[in-house]
Amino acid sequence: MTRHRMKTVWILFVAALLGCLDACGGGSSQTNPNFQISAAALSPAAVTAGGSATSAITVAAMGGSTSTVTLACSGLPSGATCSFVPGSLAGSGSSQLTVNTSRATTPGSYKFAVQGTSGLTNNSAPLTLAVQSKIQHIVVIFQENRTPDNLFQDPVLIQRGADIQNYGVNSEGATVPLTPIALGIDWDNDHSHPSFTKMYDGGKMDGAGNIPLTCGNWNDCHPSPNRPFNYVQASDVQPYYALAETYTFGDRMFQTNEGPSFPAHQFIISGTSAPSPPGQTNSNFFVAENAAGTTPGITGCLAAAGQYILLIDPANPDPNTNETEQSFPCYDHPTLTDLLDTQKITWRYYTPLAGTLWTAPNAVQHICGPTPQPPNATACTGAIWQQSVVVNNKQVFTDIQNNQLASMTWVIPSGPESDHAGTIDANEGPGWVSSIVNAIGASPYWSNTAIIITWDDWGGWYDHVAPSIINSYEYGFRVPLIVVSPYAKPAYISHQVNDFGSILKFIEQTFGLPEVAPEASPAYADALDTTGDLSDCFNFTQTPLTFHAIQAKQNATYFLKDTRPPSPPDDD
Repeated sequence: MTRHRMKTVWILFVAALLGCLDACGGGSSQTNPNFQISAAALSPAAVTAGGSATSAITVAAMGGSTSTVTLACSGLPSGATCSFVPGSLAGSGSSQLTVNTSRATTPGSYKFAVQGTSGLTNNSAPLTLAVQSKIQHIVVIFQENRTPDNLFQDPVLIQRGADIQNYGVNSEGATVPLTPIALGIDWDNDHSHPSFTKMYDGGKMDGAGNIPLTCGNWNDCHPSPNRPFNYVQASDVQPYYALAETYTFGDRMFQTNEGPSFPAHQFIISGTSAPSPPGQTNSNFFVAENAAGTTPGITGCLAAAGQYILLIDPANPDPNTNETEQSFPCYDHPTLTDLLDTQKITWRYYTPLAGTLWTAPNAVQHICGPTPQPPNATACTGAIWQQSVVVNNKQVFTDIQNNQLASMTWVIPSGPESDHAGTIDANEGPGWVSSIVNAIGASPYWSNTAIIITWDDWGGWYDHVAPSIINSYEYGFRVPLIVVSPYAKPAYISHQVNDFGSILKFIEQTFGLPEVAPEASPAYADALDTTGDLSDCFNFTQTPLTFHAIQAKQNATYFLKDTRPPSPPDDD
């Protein structure tokens, strides 16, 4: 047989075999069915964590195939599941996809696929799931220098289980009753890191009486005989009591740092007071104190030459040697605001003045954009500063009224509304805070806003709860915490251990952000698992709370019409 005839016979044999297989039902239309799958966009386009969205799924069989196509999802985020009705289709047809999320689903945008499988064929259609938190706006109101024992001798909170004590212990082991004082007083307690060490006294919490007195620029002040074993009289702080009694009060909120306002304000926007980014010189140190040297009232990147701030080595436990380094107070560590900017999430920082120690962005070079270069800078002119730092804290009222509240907001007080000791007229804090809360509560923002009210440091006041110490600068003493939201647990006392890093964790979880600097050492406060994330303060399955206005001596109109020049809440 010639080669040509052998080839012809072989072709005829293969053709006959394929015909037999087709007649027996084993052809390609069955083992390799051909179909197309498509998916309509999810409805609604964005779901709140815990909610669901649907899509119409269409399967189109090709070539008359009636093979069964089984439907499934791949690539959904943690906490999300999907289901189909029906779950499979014979030939062409449609199915309804339902994607269910949970409270644990992190907000964000997720690409996933609907997969159709039949035999060895697997086709897919892409979809995008957008998950948002029930909280769309967060407002942090950062007050000054109080402890729970000092500011919240509220019998209602105590009856509910808040850990508030009305006496202290001095260095001689004697019990000292806390005595009442006014909110506005003409004297103050030192609240530097050395004063923290004195009061903490190795965990005995009996050294408050050894904290120095400060009278600012006054030669004549009138301190309480048993300073700092004092509490603020109830008549001066009724709005605070009302907020704490109505919403969630946290009695285990600790300031992250063991010192005064300047580093505390860095921690509330960054989770650190490190003077440089991770891996760079001195990034393993913390800024420990307020400014010293020339003109300390103007600080940060606008400080004059010769000004300095002490740094502390958190790995060195010896108080005699761990706080000896100095640096100029213009830094450039990463901040939470960087993450917000990257995700195009709006933020504003309302402050009464620019170059002062409680205006945290002023000390971060890439936010401030100092002009000219430090130490000769006279203004912050950077694009980020111009966009997001509002040097007029009263504008928060008009922005709320005009529906211009940013997604993330920090509000810093002026002196009279700060709660800071040392000035007789610093007694308007309860009115200031309640006015901001009332403005939000009366606006459309109430339905999706969380208001976090806390104080930047302990102010040298006695408090009986010892903090957990993880290094030579973390954690500090307790500060009060009030969480106000339609989803805050009502009339609730939270014993969850929190700190300023917990606020950052909550912001990150709400907006689907990563940690500020996961590679940093020492770790930034938002990366530490030694404190919580404010989760105990919320119940996102409860019926949203209806807002009722808080009564106070001052309201928003009072502050908007106030013609006094802004003053710093703290210069010590």
